[in-house]
Amino acid sequence: MSTTPTILVVDDDPEIRDLLARFLDKHGLAALTAPDGERALRAVRDESVDLVVLDLMLPGEGGFEICRKLRQISTVPVIMLTALAEDTDRIVGLELGADDYVTKPFNPRELLARLRAVLRRASGQAVAGEEAGTTFAFAGWSLDVARRELLDPEGAMVSLTAGEFDLLVAFLEHPRRVLDRDQLLTFAKGRTAQPFDRSIDVQLSRLRRKIEADPGEPRLIKTVRGGGYQFTPEVTRR
Repeated sequence: MSTTPTILVVDDDPEIRDLLARFLDKHGLAALTAPDGERALRAVRDESVDLVVLDLMLPGEGGFEICRKLRQISTVPVIMLTALAEDTDRIVGLELGADDYVTKPFNPRELLARLRAVLRRASGQAVAGEEAGTTFAFAGWSLDVARRELLDPEGAMVSLTAGEFDLLVAFLEHPRRVLDRDQLLTFAKGRTAQPFDRSIDVQLSRLRRKIEADPGEPRLIKTVRGGGYQFTPEVTRR
């Protein structure tokens, strides 16, 4: 069985699709391509896809709608290709469940670095606390790191995107410590913050909606004025 990660490149520009497919193949990654959202969704359903590179500007249903539909059928990591000046596009994409973004025009090597980082985190290779059998418990919840399974206090499984999982692990590894946005980005994504980078803020909001009884009045992840965020529950590791 092949262990080569498979990347699905979704872009309506055939030159970009071919360029990225050849570039990924040259650097040891398998590539599938799709010119539109319908074929992208079909590929995720029918093929073994490890990560999706999704352009926002697609014919028919746009990238936002395709990202939303992807999240209904899969937790496969998604990196969005967005316009350089459209900060709103990046925020909306992250709100819909994208794990990271790269702005156009982009350097293929930057995209490759982002791809590899997201793949490492999604496979657990770069996650703190990844020792075999590690499970975190907090406030009745439990997170099995190896299986990437989050169970609520009633034992129901809660689905997390790769970005939400990374952020939760960052908090669980540093409980009751005030972490600013730059630290969270480093712990969760392995990179430093760029000006106006809102990825952590958006994924924090999504994570709160999944684990807080009242996201408007969070009790597990509290905002510390002027300092950052603090994960308040007692955390045990087993």
